[in-house]
Amino acid sequence: MIGLTCAIILFNYIAFKTNTRLNRNEIAHIWTFTIAFQVSFDKFIDVKYKAYWYFDQTIQWQDALAHSVLLPPVNMMFINWYPFKKPIRKQVLYITIWVVIILIYELITLLPEPWGYFQYGWWDIKHSAIADPILLLILLSYYKFFIRRTIERI
Repeated sequence: MIGLTCAIILFNYIAFKTNTRLNRNEIAHIWTFTIAFQVSFDKFIDVKYKAYWYFDQTIQWQDALAHSVLLPPVNMMFINWYPFKKPIRKQVLYITIWVVIILIYELITLLPEPWGYFQYGWWDIKHSAIADPILLLILLSYYKFFIRRTIERI
C-alpha cells in the first residue's frame, strides 16, 4: 500500500504541476475515459480471466485507488507532453519511451508488499509490452477525435 500511495501522490503532483496544455474540461474527459476504460478492461482481464490483479484476487476498496486516482494523472501527462505537431517519427519515439517507462514501473509494482501491489496470474511483462502501446493509441485517438475536436468547435 505504501508504493501505491507514493505513486498516487507523485503522479498527481507531476501531472497537475506540469500541465500546460489541458483545460479542466479536457482533464475531466481524460479522467472519466481512463476510469471507465480501465475498469472495463481490468474487470475482464482481472476478474474473469485471472491474468493479473491488484493486491490479491478479491475485489477490495484499495483496488479503487488504482482505478480512480493512479492512472488518470499518468494519462494526463502522456497527453499533455505528446508531440502532436512533430513528425511521426518523434511521435513513435515518444510512445516507445512511454511504453518502456510503464513497463519499468510495472516491474516495480511487482515488488512484495508494502511497496508492490500488482500480481501476475498468467499475464507477464511481454503481454504488457504488446498491450500498452495499443492502450496508449486508444487514449490518443479518444483525445484527438472526441475531446480536442469538441473543444475546437466551442
